Amino acid sequence: MIPKIPFGRTGHESTRTLFGAAALWSVTQAEADQVLDLLLQYGVNHIDTAASYGDAELRIGPWMARHRDQFFLATKTESRTYQGAKEELHRSLERLRTDHVDLWQMHILVEPDEWETAMGLGGALEAFVEARAQGLTRFLGVTGHGVTVAAMHRQSLARFDFDSVLLPYNPTMMQNPQYAADFAALLDVCRQKNVAVQTIKALSRGSWGDRPKTNTTWYEPFTEQADIDLAVHWALSQPGVFLNTVGDVTLLPKVLDAAVRFTGAQTQAEIEAALSHTEMTPLFT
Repeated sequence: MIPKIPFGRTGHESTRTLFGAAALWSVTQAEADQVLDLLLQYGVNHIDTAASYGDAELRIGPWMARHRDQFFLATKTESRTYQGAKEELHRSLERLRTDHVDLWQMHILVEPDEWETAMGLGGALEAFVEARAQGLTRFLGVTGHGVTVAAMHRQSLARFDFDSVLLPYNPTMMQNPQYAADFAALLDVCRQKNVAVQTIKALSRGSWGDRPKTNTTWYEPFTEQADIDLAVHWALSQPGVFLNTVGDVTLLPKVLDAAVRFTGAQTQAEIEAALSHTEMTPLFT
């Protein structure tokens, strides 16, 4: 079983490896049900999906009748207005076949103009606060991609007391001095406030470029178990953070296998040296 730690101040003990449900974007229900069996096998108890993840919410919905109490369930909205976010949450609840989610997140909130809209009068934040008061969600979070996301998350936490953040974390991202400094500052704030930190893109080798896509991820991922072990162990070597799994059902078993074998015996520097043969390039610049 994958170890569990507190998911920030929520009171939930989540597996350090969370299921990133983007992997269910375009799979059949039968394929999704095989994923559920795998999650239960490894003890994964936290599902992270989004309204924008294709059919993912629809595939998760049938699981909830039998397993709602076994999962911390999170979803996201990209709507920046009160009305749009409110409508999307109700649609998500219908698709997920539940009367509430445990965590609702503002998705990809990195552009300054969108941030101002979401946080302003008539913005999505009003819908978020209302949904929590109505019991439609228990906790609230913010997510993002790109090299400015860590700094933007600090701005979001200064504006509102979110319960979680989500952002990229891998060796190439941390080779960017500004991003590394912003990530460290964000991590410090989150530890002070007991805000859960979710990380994504651990398996990224870089963009596909001109190469044919052989996986459903929008970036080129590691595919060999040895490399996946190193990538997963590198991320989990940061104490207290969570790793959201890869958006490809064929790679998911390898990620979970790597996570269950994590011991923390290697430092991140040692893991980076072992990964040096892979010719990684930054996904975000």
